[in-house]
Order: sequence, then C-alpha cells, then structure tokens
Amino acid sequence: MKLTDSISEVKGIGEKTTALYRKLKINTIENLLEHYPRYYLTYEEPVDIAEVPIGQRVAIRATVNSYVEMKKMRTLTVSTFTAKDYTGSIKMVWFNSPFIKKVFHVGQTFIFVGTVTIRNYQKVMEHPEYYTEAKYLEKRKELQPVYSLTEGLTNQRLQKDMKAVGGVIHEMEEYLPLDIPKRYGLMEYREAVRQIHFPKDEQQLELARHRLVFDEFFLFLLSMRRLELHRAKIENHYPIHAGDACQSLIESLPYELTNAQKRTIDEIQQDMSGDSVMNRLVQGDVGSGKTIVAMLALLMTVESGYQGAFMAPTEVLATQHYENFQKQLEPYSVHVELLIGSTPVKEKRRIYQGLQDGSVDIVIGTHAIIQERIEYQKLALVITDEQHRFGVHQREQLANKGKEPHVLVMSATPIPRTLAIILYGDLDISIMNEMPASRLPIKNCVVGVESRPTAHHFIEKEVEKGHQAYVICPMVEGSESTEMENVVDYADNLRTNLSPYIQVEYLHGKMSAKEKSGIMERFYANEIQVLVSTTVIEVGIDNPNATVMMIENAERFGLAQLHQLRGRVGRGKEQSYCIMINTSDKEEAKERLDVLYQSNDGFHIANEDLRLRGPGDFFGVRQSGEMVFHLADIYSDADILKQAQSALQYLERENYDFEHIQHYKLSEKLDMALNL
Repeated sequence: MKLTDSISEVKGIGEKTTALYRKLKINTIENLLEHYPRYYLTYEEPVDIAEVPIGQRVAIRATVNSYVEMKKMRTLTVSTFTAKDYTGSIKMVWFNSPFIKKVFHVGQTFIFVGTVTIRNYQKVMEHPEYYTEAKYLEKRKELQPVYSLTEGLTNQRLQKDMKAVGGVIHEMEEYLPLDIPKRYGLMEYREAVRQIHFPKDEQQLELARHRLVFDEFFLFLLSMRRLELHRAKIENHYPIHAGDACQSLIESLPYELTNAQKRTIDEIQQDMSGDSVMNRLVQGDVGSGKTIVAMLALLMTVESGYQGAFMAPTEVLATQHYENFQKQLEPYSVHVELLIGSTPVKEKRRIYQGLQDGSVDIVIGTHAIIQERIEYQKLALVITDEQHRFGVHQREQLANKGKEPHVLVMSATPIPRTLAIILYGDLDISIMNEMPASRLPIKNCVVGVESRPTAHHFIEKEVEKGHQAYVICPMVEGSESTEMENVVDYADNLRTNLSPYIQVEYLHGKMSAKEKSGIMERFYANEIQVLVSTTVIEVGIDNPNATVMMIENAERFGLAQLHQLRGRVGRGKEQSYCIMINTSDKEEAKERLDVLYQSNDGFHIANEDLRLRGPGDFFGVRQSGEMVFHLADIYSDADILKQAQSALQYLERENYDFEHIQHYKLSEKLDMALNL
C-alpha cells in the first residue's frame, strides 16, 4: 500500500464504507492517517459508588441487584436495572437495547464505565460500557482514540482500519522548512502521526499532539502571511466616502450609536477613502451592533457608485440580514438581493444579470455569492460575517471577484487581543466592546442538576408571556448519531414535562441544510417555542423574541463558546436569562462558570478563558476549538500558537521565499489549509 492509494484498497473496506469515508473527506490512505482523534478514553481504577463524581466519566465495580426491567416510552424502549457495591446503589439505563435482558443477571459483577448523573435523587449511568475483571485489566493498559464519525461508521471500525494502514506511516515525509523541527524541539512528523493514533503512553501522546497542533497553526499563519504579502499596499481602485444617505440613516435610527460603533465607522471610512485597499477585522462582542456598521459601510459604497457583497455563515442568517437591509435601505433607493443555495434557478439568473450589469447594488448570501459563474460590474466592498466559519481560501475567492475590493471581516468571537494580532496578521483590527444603551444585560445563573425541574418551569412561564427558549445539549462522546439521540431524548422529555400547548423541536448537525433552515424559520416565526439543539445554533439565528438560554453540562464547553451561545438571547427589548446547568462537582468547573455568572463582557471572558483553560486536557474531554482548526485550540494551545508565530518570524529573518515554496509537500498541505 502507498499513501496515495484509494481507501478502497484497504482490506475489508468495500463500496459502502468507502462512501461513508468520503463524507469525512477521506479518499486516500494519507487522508485516513491525517484524520486525527478528537480525544482519548482512559480506563482508571474503579471508584466506590458513594464516591463517584457527578458529571464525570468513571469506572465502578458493581453487582447486578435486580432483574432487567423494560418499559416502552413513545419511540423508545428503556431497559433498566439496579447495581450495587458495599457503599451504595446506582441505576443502569439503556435505550433501544433489548439485548440487555439476556446479558445481565442478578448476582453478576461487572466493571461499568460511563458518566454518572442524578435523576430523581438517584445516581444513574446511561449506556455504560461493561467489562469482566479480566477484560478491564487489559483495557487499563490502553489509551483509546475516539474519532469524528458519520452515521454508519463506528469508532471501532475506524480504529480497525487505522491499524490496517499503520504500516504506511513510515512513508510520511518531513515537510517543515529549514531546521524548524530541530530548532523548536518538535517530534518528527511521521512519529507524531504514529503516536497520535497508537500512543505508547501519555507523554508520547503529548509530544505528538504538540507537533501536529504546531503544524496546524504554522500552516494557517503561513497562508495568512502569503495573503498579506499579496495584498500589501495594493492601490485603492475604489475610493469610497460617506455621503448624505449615511448621515440620514444614522439620524433615523431609534437609538444613538455607541462610541465604539462611531470609532469603527470612522476607521472604515478612512481606510476606504485612502490610498490602499482596506483589510480590516471588526471584532465586536455579541450584541455590540456590528450589523449596522456593516450596513453603513455598504451604503457608503453604493453612494460612491459601487457594489457591495455580504456573506453570512447560514441561509437563515443571510435571509434575516437581507430582510433587515431591504427595510432600512429602501428610502435610499438601494437595490438589495438575496442569493443563497435554495434561491430558485430563474431568480439566480436574474440576480447574476443584475450583478453583471450593475443594477444590483448589494448582494447578501452564503457561499453562493462566491461561485465562479458570478461576475460583478464594480465590486468594491466584501464583508464576511463570522470569519472563523470561513476558510482563508473562501475569503480570497470572494475578494478576487472585484479588482481588489476592500475587505471587512466581522467576528463576534472575542479573542484576546494578543492572539487576535497573531491570527489576523493580515488585517487591521477594530474592537467594539460597548453595548447599545437599549440592551438589558442578560441575567445569569449557574445551578446543579437538582434545579433542572425549576429551570423547566421557568421556561414554561416565559413561554406563557409569549417568549421562546433555547436548550443546548453538549456534543456527546462517540458518534454523531449518539449526539442526535441525546437531543431527541431531551426533546421527548420536555414534551412530556412541559404544557401540551408548548411546541418543542430539536436541531442537530446531522440534519440537512434544508431541514435546519426549516426548523430555524419556524422558530423565528414562533411556531416553535422551545428549541432543543446542539451547538449548531451558536452562529446563525437572530431571534429577538427568545429570552431564555438553558445550557446542559455547561462545564463541558469553553467560556468563549458559552458566551457565544448566551449571545443568542438578549437581542430584543425584554429581559433575558441564561441558565447554566453544572453537572460536575469539580472546583475548577465552578470557578470557570463563575466567570460567566459574574460578567457579560466577552473580551473579559476571553482573557479569563485563556487564563483558566491551561494546557489542553484531551483525555476524555472534547476540545471546542475556534477558528478553522481540527486539533488546535487557540486558548489552551496559546503557547504553541506563539511558537508557530516565532517560527514564521525566523523564516522571514532567513529570507525564506513565501511566494515560491519549493517543497511540494508543504505546498500541498498549504493548499489543503487554504481550502478548510
């Protein structure tokens, strides 16, 4: 076997499995080897039932104490029994697993591994792994990699295929330029790939992960550096100035712009009227009013006789922006169009024509607006919303639609300034850290699982007032299908416990774009009152009527991500609330969540996240990485990010040729990074 061989060449992989791997963008053996684990499971010494930490994965040695009982609940078959040790008892639960009845019998002793929760004042372990003493002794010697999956592909299958291709790892060659691996004490590339999949021990795994995280950051920064060189001091072909329409729009607003908004608009205006093309990042906290800043920049562009494009991360958000822009800009005779994947073909042709002949002033959409067939007559300003959802290559593609248009990147992810300067090296940065006076601060609370019924009752009361609520469930360890079942089960539970007039729906990443858009539109129209979702809603919906954000297992998320989720509420005039359920009894979890409880300031939270996150804990804890990285986390890996920046600066001092990279493997990897 060779690295370039198709995945179908691996023994045991047929057409069906090949098709599943393609969904994960795994086509070759090399692609498979570069599909790194999300985290690892370790198997620790069993603890007594009385001592189990709530909300953490643990092992317990327990004896089956009751017969397996099976109950039907809507679409679920629930199998349960009680197990005990000398310190207490625990309830074991499985869903849609009727075989459990034949496996467990009173008096048998197993070691059960799973996460313990409290339900109705009783300790519960759902879908635990179970082993005999001898089998568990073997498990304790291993670090089990857990991979990102797609429905139909199991972790066990992926582990087996990874072992089958492990012998090809020796073909993977070093590609970092000059003496960077030696200079920065990095593990050899092929050894890092070997240890990330088949770790000898935790120390070797740490070194392997350090090397591969370094690579991710280095490739990203190198691609940004090339963009920067390409764009450096490009002549401004589209001088743009604010006219009467901009001033009129500002005066017509029902609120006064904050000082941060005014400062940012001035910086944008100075850039666009200057000698060079604008490349600016507007880093605004959730709710700081970035949309009106984008609208004013686009209105300036149209007033100066040019076209503008605004790219949003989801169809729902693009549609909401379109409706808002159309309404606000109608008095100024600005022609705004919406171009998304679901736009009918006939409509698309009409919009393409309007963009080509200049009759369309502003186009708002998703990735549809960077398709090759679209030609603009005079595209002068490109705005991308939520930069970390777009790859560098996509931004470049959109910028190439015009004769070097101005580029404005809007991000609601409050990244500490020290890291932002590194990550956005090719952009000038504007920071909007003030909230409009009309916004009521969100009221926060952090509670334990015992308060869950109270929280559900509170949601019911808010719905009675005509408001809506989100309930966020974390990504469950294992496959994406497990994640889906978790959300479905929770939604079923709420339908049972909330008043029958309350419409509850669920949303998860496995749904098609059309299904997700349909659910979000119904939620926006208040046809759905409670939306149970994974973090898929973190970006992409703006519903001013939603007043409650309830986050389950809040301790499992990074603070910056929790702040983003919280930002989905508090967007209207009514008081909004964020309820964070902490299922851990760890002091660190309490300290971290206390930051969210005390503050609504995203930039303060980002700095605290950086301080508290520390080195990445990737044994049994899923990282929630921002930006476009697979392994790297900009908070817990901040030191490696700075190391990668140092390596780039070293190459610059050595007069490295960034434009013409000689090593074909580095060029190939750079192209892959650009296409993320």
